[in-house]
Amino acid sequence: MFQPVSLFIGYRYSRSQNRSGFVSFITFFSIAGILLGVASLITVVSVMNGFEGQLKQRILGLVPHVVISPKNGAFDDVDQFIASFSDDPRVKGATPYVQSEAFIQSPGHLQGVLVQGISPRYESQYALVAQKMQIGQLTDLQAQQYRIIMGTTLARKLGVQIGEKVRIALPNKTIFTPMGRVPVQRNFTLSGVFQVGSEADQHMVFIHHQDAARLMRQPKNHIDNVRLYLHDAFDAKAVSSELAQRINQKSAQQSAQQNGQQGQQTEQPFDISTWNASQGSLFAAVQLEKNMMWLMLGLIVAVAAFNIVSALVMVVIDKQGEIGILQTLGMKRQQILQIFITQGMVNGLWGTLLGAVVGVLLTLNINSILSFFGVNLLGQGGFAQTLPIELQIEQVALIVALAIAMSLIATLYPAYRASKTQPAEVLRNE
Repeated sequence: MFQPVSLFIGYRYSRSQNRSGFVSFITFFSIAGILLGVASLITVVSVMNGFEGQLKQRILGLVPHVVISPKNGAFDDVDQFIASFSDDPRVKGATPYVQSEAFIQSPGHLQGVLVQGISPRYESQYALVAQKMQIGQLTDLQAQQYRIIMGTTLARKLGVQIGEKVRIALPNKTIFTPMGRVPVQRNFTLSGVFQVGSEADQHMVFIHHQDAARLMRQPKNHIDNVRLYLHDAFDAKAVSSELAQRINQKSAQQSAQQNGQQGQQTEQPFDISTWNASQGSLFAAVQLEKNMMWLMLGLIVAVAAFNIVSALVMVVIDKQGEIGILQTLGMKRQQILQIFITQGMVNGLWGTLLGAVVGVLLTLNINSILSFFGVNLLGQGGFAQTLPIELQIEQVALIVALAIAMSLIATLYPAYRASKTQPAEVLRNE
């Protein structure tokens, strides 16, 4: 069977038992260093992916990805406007809502909250809250029933249970009474609780949008916001820019038809905002931390890979006689170069592949291992929680490719030195 001589000799050198103990020691630790670096990088990156996914779900599951608000104060036909997004593959759904800052009061407590008046018909299909209900459903909110849904943390803090009443007061809406000017307020009955695992559990409440409109002294079908749920929240900027361009073109066409002037530009009739305005800095910080973890653990892999340089340089010195004999027998410098590249790459491949296997197994079983040793990395508040894990095969492949590339680069200098060996000078004293 055909087998290149240089590859065969390089592989035999890598398995040789007749090397000095110090060279074997350095070779072992270069392989072990690559193994630990690759395994650590796979595990840490997978955990960071999991935390990023949890943030994306818990925060961006409630924060509107894209918000569209008419500048004239309300939508004329909100159902038709929502239907216009049905053909966009990036948009999972669109829901109408109104919102206002308010105070919520129970017999013993008072707290500021954000009140959202929602349409249960739309919201129950797309909202994260609908999937995280502990008691009740979003569809329990019915017009003129004055029911409210809040987070378990807020309900516990207020000391209220299902069926009990709380008072909602709007400080920015007031009415005149014989007692003077007082905030608009009304009693609502608690009909459900949710638990998302974010700040929304204690700062956000939901009521029917018609009840919210009445509370705000607006017509019962008043809607001043439409939010878009995207399949990927990070498409929000692209979607909002395309939407703004489409709305501008439509407004220009309508204005041209009305005024008889083709192409006349008018002011955009909607305000369009994305989650980046309120939560962008948080996700930028998470991405920066993730990149720094990549850099630090990547440097560990690089340092371990470049230990191959020390091992190969010593092997080159140790094998000076054999290199001279091979050159005397007619082996070219290019083949000598291939021998030592092969020897270094064998060590790098062993470390990388073993590291990938260990990293994947450790990632998939890290929660079981931590539980076995009684280690809780999430602190007291996360006693019953587990580390979120998101193992991405493409990232594992990238880590393996980078480690192999570093190992290849580390072999070039020692292999070059070996190829420059002068056989006459080496064999002079043999």
